[in-house]
Amino acid sequence: EARAADGVSRSRRRSSGSANNELRARRGSRLEPNHLLQEVQFEATVPTVADRIAQTVVAMCLEPEVEPVFHPDSYGYRPGRSALDALGVCRQRCWRTDWVIDLDIRSFFDSVDHDLVLKAVAAHTDQAWILLYVQRWLKAPLQHTDGSVVPRDRGTPQGSAISPLLANLFMHYAFDAWMAGRFPTIRFERYCDDVVVHCVSERQALFVRDSVARRREIVKSCGTELDHAASFSSF
Repeated sequence: EARAADGVSRSRRRSSGSANNELRARRGSRLEPNHLLQEVQFEATVPTVADRIAQTVVAMCLEPEVEPVFHPDSYGYRPGRSALDALGVCRQRCWRTDWVIDLDIRSFFDSVDHDLVLKAVAAHTDQAWILLYVQRWLKAPLQHTDGSVVPRDRGTPQGSAISPLLANLFMHYAFDAWMAGRFPTIRFERYCDDVVVHCVSERQALFVRDSVARRREIVKSCGTELDHAASFSSF
């Protein structure tokens, strides 16, 4: 039987298309997301085509500069790394340590301080045009579907091509570099705003938790808050 370039036969493609058509007919002409499946809703932004192209160019220029600086246990939105890599490393370390601290950043993309992000970007590039455009994207107002415009004084637009890189750059200085300097022997995995820290004892876990809490107050004063409800697990 003849097959297309992707290796799928024509009859299989037709049956798949018929199944999709039947599914659409059952659901109606307009497909709607099932909001009940999501525990938390977040607001994603859609940049203009020109902005998305420019953001991609800036990300391509910045990425080679910051990638060598990033912590090896940072896995989110980085080339050649994935959430599965973070889970695999986390699983191996859980066999060697009995306690973990689970950290989360509350409303991370909505609360990042603009000045700190710009300061972090400036530490890795001397290109004035990059700083200018990053500042414009951070401070650009948000237009809703009803036409209303909301100014932005903090946060990075979730959904833009440059946001993942800016988020990693901020978290590198807010958490990764601090952990590496404060607790060089304690391992952790971070995927964007989710962190798992491995400790050998309850006493060490409590000490690290208190230190992170103090760090949280410093970061909170800059506009971003480490989630107060850090959880612990023992194996």
